[in-house]
Amino acid sequence: MDVSAPATSQTLPPQRSGGSPEPVVELSGVRFSWSGAPPFVIDIGSLQVARGERIFLRGPSGSGKSTLLSLLAGVITPIQGTIRVLGQNIGALGSATRDRFRADHIGFIFQMFNLIPYLSVVENVCLPCGFSPRRKQRADREGGTTQAEAVRLLEHLDMADADVLRRPVTELSVGQQQRVAAARALIGAPELVIADEPTSSLDTDRRAAFLDLLFRECAREQAALIFVSHDASLAPLFDRAIQFGDINRATGPAPALV
Repeated sequence: MDVSAPATSQTLPPQRSGGSPEPVVELSGVRFSWSGAPPFVIDIGSLQVARGERIFLRGPSGSGKSTLLSLLAGVITPIQGTIRVLGQNIGALGSATRDRFRADHIGFIFQMFNLIPYLSVVENVCLPCGFSPRRKQRADREGGTTQAEAVRLLEHLDMADADVLRRPVTELSVGQQQRVAAARALIGAPELVIADEPTSSLDTDRRAAFLDLLFRECAREQAALIFVSHDASLAPLFDRAIQFGDINRATGPAPALV
């Protein structure tokens, strides 16, 4: 399966005051529990993700991976510590400001898809641009119109048949819904793409096409990618593979990838 990314963009990453690249994601002393008190679900001393870096994150079910992704997206905030995304301490933002920041800068492929059942395929893909003028401007720049950019992304996922584009998403198979969710996350070139088990319902050929599109779109804009999966065979395709237990002190070290 050849899903190597093309040459990356020459756009320079954000710089720290000392001249070194600013990480897209930077965690420091982050702790979280659903009760607001120990025991913690998340206890991460430090983690950095560079611009354009592809991270593969693997760990057992129930270990807190999805909770970490929600923290990175600002859906929830840590009890302790700091999470910076694109230099912004997202835990210090109010709820509405976090929502706007997420809409502008983060593409999220949810494990349960979270598609809007009464919208068509194209309308679901275009949805982030309705919440973010920034992403709409980028989508229009790439495709001419937001709808044309949605179709371009769907074409790469074998989802551009005219009949499919008009269907309500409730009439699609699980694998088709997963591909719509992926195109929705990528539209408008977000700087951070978070993918929670995004290939679990795809066959081998469609998984390869999906990864090719995901890597190519991230490379074009030098977006950082955090990709959660149980499929260890995908790990060599990424710049860095992380066992969740090795960074999350709440769960302890995990066995090596095999």
